[in-house]
Amino acid sequence: MADLERRIAQGRGDEVADKVLRGARIFDLVTGALLEGDVAICGDTIVGVFDSYEGREVIDVSGLILVPGFIDTHLHIESSLVTPFEFDRCVGPRGVTTAICDPHEIANVVGEAGVRYFQQASLHTLIDIKVQLSSCVPSTHMETAGAELDAAAIARLMGHASGLGLAEFMNFPGVIHRDPGCMDKLRLFEGGHVDGHCPLLSGKDLNAYVAAGIRTEHEATSAPEALEKLRKGMRVLIREGSVSKDMHALQPLLDERTAPYMCLCTDDRNPLDIGEHGHLDYMIREMIRLGSSPLAVYRAATLSAAEAFGLKDRGMIAPGKRADIVALGSLEDCDAQMVLAGGVVLSEAAFAARETVAPVGRQSVKAPRVVAENFRARANRVDTDVIGIREGQILTDHLHEDIAIEDGDKMPDVERDLVRIAVVERHGKNGNIATGFVKGFGLKAGAIASTVCHDHHNIACVGVDYGDMAVAANRLGDIEGGFVVVRDGAVLAELALPVAGLMSLDPFEDVRARLVDLRAAAKSLGVGLEEPFLQLAFLALPVIPALKITDRGMVDVNRFEIIG
Repeated sequence: MADLERRIAQGRGDEVADKVLRGARIFDLVTGALLEGDVAICGDTIVGVFDSYEGREVIDVSGLILVPGFIDTHLHIESSLVTPFEFDRCVGPRGVTTAICDPHEIANVVGEAGVRYFQQASLHTLIDIKVQLSSCVPSTHMETAGAELDAAAIARLMGHASGLGLAEFMNFPGVIHRDPGCMDKLRLFEGGHVDGHCPLLSGKDLNAYVAAGIRTEHEATSAPEALEKLRKGMRVLIREGSVSKDMHALQPLLDERTAPYMCLCTDDRNPLDIGEHGHLDYMIREMIRLGSSPLAVYRAATLSAAEAFGLKDRGMIAPGKRADIVALGSLEDCDAQMVLAGGVVLSEAAFAARETVAPVGRQSVKAPRVVAENFRARANRVDTDVIGIREGQILTDHLHEDIAIEDGDKMPDVERDLVRIAVVERHGKNGNIATGFVKGFGLKAGAIASTVCHDHHNIACVGVDYGDMAVAANRLGDIEGGFVVVRDGAVLAELALPVAGLMSLDPFEDVRARLVDLRAAAKSLGVGLEEPFLQLAFLALPVIPALKITDRGMVDVNRFEIIG
């Protein structure tokens, strides 16, 4: 029989099902009831529920609760620091069966080849990776990226099976002021799906942005901001990443009325956080603990996410839906005991049987060799613009501090927690080096540096010793990118990320172990931030208010201009 006839026959019980899950209760996302009955699966599709079925393979899930597979509605897999295949193995067993990614990190380094790498990888992973097409590469004109994706390049990438639409449109000033390049990209997807990215935008400017056909928003950081965006028709994606932690601020807004219009996402979350806390499973546990009903939270994690992105084939345990199923010990603990993605049980054997795709973006760090002198902050006035870190947010404050000039240089002042920050262009384009000050690291000695530097991914470095900063930046060139901690000229810890300077080729467990070492090394320098490396990465993103730095200088994001 053809697949259609087989699904019908197995759903009716005229033919034995390929697979049957027996003994669990099913969480009904319409009413919130826990219902008895088998789940029958034909191939990758659920064909029967709430009844008795016979199967060629019967899996005993007695005592467990079945919920639909979780959908991460916005993330950059590169920020997990591992390849799509290791990401698959890392989050799939925790219940994530669909990941809607924007590969703009790798696209900023190697362009179309990076997007095509993700598209090809998506054909072989066990979880379903949906690859949105990156809309803002580079994110603005105020940075030097390794590549550019204009409307013509995006058009060449359209039509892949993994595609859903256009990824986060970060250049919101370009949208509301009708920049021709932005308009060309939006027209490609007119009537289709376009993801949003408009932190703190409100009023008529928000109206204009949404009128462009932009449907989602993951940058809301307060309940009033999220509520305005919900009321204006946007689907709000509650985000909890390694740096951007908005869940506690937005959780009070999530209830059974709003849940159909709210989803969950991680955006940027690394294996250390995933190992210590979890992924979407952590968000589900925590929001239930904070008082949201299990029905509201699981809807946001599954059915609402599917509806928001037009994925009509998933989001419920129901006939005709993709067999993405998580077997839990309890709803409150969200403790996955078994996960099926497209009808496949996610086991080590299943992961080992996958085909893989050769990585791209090797030897991508082409930065100039630097010396201590390159990190001086030449100035002729004491009034200084300083980036103020907000831990747990990618928003920053625009501070002003008086810093004395000594021998033509403004020196770091550890007593006031004013340390040097620098960005070194690493794509071999111009060799730019920009310096400034940041407050909030707590650094007392040495330097830390990274090629994970959103979104242009140049070298970002903070330090109190210029010599250590030079050692750290140069070491990143030697190891093809990654993270480095240096003190007194010696490397204390490092993680090589040779795939575009963004991803390791090692198993996620090894990456997690090295991150533990890096965090300890950073702490030994006085750093008090829980996630210093990704916090550093976002200090260079000039589409998030208020003050940032790129290789071209300090950027006043509210004025959308370079100020020095």
